[in-house]
Amino acid sequence: MKGFLLSTLFATAFAADRVHQFQAESKYMCTKCVSIMDDFTSSVDKSINFDLCKDKYGIEFTDMCNKIEANAELLSSKLLKSKMIPDLSKSICEYINYCGDTSDTEYEFRDAINVKLINSINNDKSLTWKAGINERWKHATLKDVRKTLGTIVDDKYKHRLPYINKNEIKADLPTDFDSRSQWPNCANIIGHVRDQSSCGCCWAFGSTEAYNDRLCIATDGSFQQLLSVEDTCACCNFLQCDSNGCDGGQPTVAWEWFESTGVVSGGDYDDIGQNDTCDPFTLPPCAHHVNSTEYPPCPSTEYKTPTCSKDCSNTDYPKTWNEDLHEATKAYSLRSVDDIMDDLYTYGTVTAAFTVYEDFLNYKSGVYVHTSGEELGGHAIKIFGYGVEDGTDYWYCANSWNDSWGDDGFFKIKKGVNECGIESDVSAGLATSQ
Repeated sequence: MKGFLLSTLFATAFAADRVHQFQAESKYMCTKCVSIMDDFTSSVDKSINFDLCKDKYGIEFTDMCNKIEANAELLSSKLLKSKMIPDLSKSICEYINYCGDTSDTEYEFRDAINVKLINSINNDKSLTWKAGINERWKHATLKDVRKTLGTIVDDKYKHRLPYINKNEIKADLPTDFDSRSQWPNCANIIGHVRDQSSCGCCWAFGSTEAYNDRLCIATDGSFQQLLSVEDTCACCNFLQCDSNGCDGGQPTVAWEWFESTGVVSGGDYDDIGQNDTCDPFTLPPCAHHVNSTEYPPCPSTEYKTPTCSKDCSNTDYPKTWNEDLHEATKAYSLRSVDDIMDDLYTYGTVTAAFTVYEDFLNYKSGVYVHTSGEELGGHAIKIFGYGVEDGTDYWYCANSWNDSWGDDGFFKIKKGVNECGIESDVSAGLATSQ
């Protein structure tokens, strides 16, 4: 009955995008659509509030919002007649294809570790990298992997920051640069590899870690705490940050969050109950479908987003939540390779988003270039250096899949060709010496 009513009401409605192949974009589109429809059904004047489609600069930034706005009159008239339908907002968004099945059944029985693909890569002497079996994804399926790829990389749904103008790029930038060597007092912070568990908040890890590094650098090494990814993932939420926690988000809005609100300190899962940070990460590292003496089994679905709190979960920590907030002074995007290199050299680590393919899961060493395999989703990491290896330019990056993946948690990816889109979505911000 519900389907018949909807098909009758919306027989002449617009054609929307199909559910996106990447989970982060699909969940974002659905949440955004439902929030718009919820706002409409509760509004006094029965108008659609398109401020929900705008960033803080008043710029509309999603194709979905543009399509809904272009058909606002039609939607308004139809919505007013459809109050008899239960869960109206979600039903409408499902009908116009902005909410749908993201069960990922087609990936459920495909192994994340592909031995045939590994052998093919390693037998190709022309490639600049080597593959191998990474314990992080051993016994996992591609469905398991896709749950952790929570960064929006589709240009149609990106929330953008203003580009910083770098008119005078340093002419003496070194050929090879590593933030750990440049700022040795912060090497332990910059080189710390974290674990996002079975949660798609890589967007919060890549941004919080980069800000963490910059805060240490700005204080000449005196700030040695880990910042709280838990705070960013849970509190930089849809109402505040246009992000969905473990269901996905965007590093750019996290950087805005650091500027407008700040983030508290907080270590890793094993820092729970300690007194050196405010709000550690509460989602445990886990192992996929196998008995492990080191990690508990991962859940069958991704972990739920932690609850946002304004009190330190480590009750023996000597500061209050508000006393512990660390605010950035500016958030921005970087436009070019030279801009990224200059910003790295001047201020430290930056955040980047890119598309992950199947072959990346098997990376072990060298300079990664996408070779084969299906695209799986968007991912965020931090870039902490760059250089040249055997004649190939690369970015040096830290992942959030713990140190049992890749080169002890790190990887290199080709620089200067926008490999997998990594140079088209780079963000950063300025930290203070506090």
